[in-house]
Amino acid sequence: MPEISRFYGLSIRMYVERGERHHLPHFHAIYQGKAAAFLIDTGELVGGYLPLRQRRLVEAWIELHRDELLANWHRLQNDEAAIRIAPLV
Repeated sequence: MPEISRFYGLSIRMYVERGERHHLPHFHAIYQGKAAAFLIDTGELVGGYLPLRQRRLVEAWIELHRDELLANWHRLQNDEAAIRIAPLV
C-alpha cells in the first residue's frame, strides 16, 4: 500500500486493488499503530479509529487535497503510480 503523504506522525496510504474493487474511493490513515479509513468525497470516517486530534488533522487535510486524492485513487485503480500529496503544515 503506497504512502502518499506523511504529517504530524500520520501516514496516509492507499491500497492498489486488484480484481475485486472496493466500491467507494477511500484511503487509510495510520497513527501510532491505530488505523482508520476515510471516504475521499465526504471525508467520513468509515472504519477503524484515530484519536480525535489526529482525526481532525486528517479531515482538514482531505478538504485541502480532495481532488488530488481522487486523482490518486483513479491512478492506482488503473495500475499507475500514485503521486505524493503535500503534507498538512
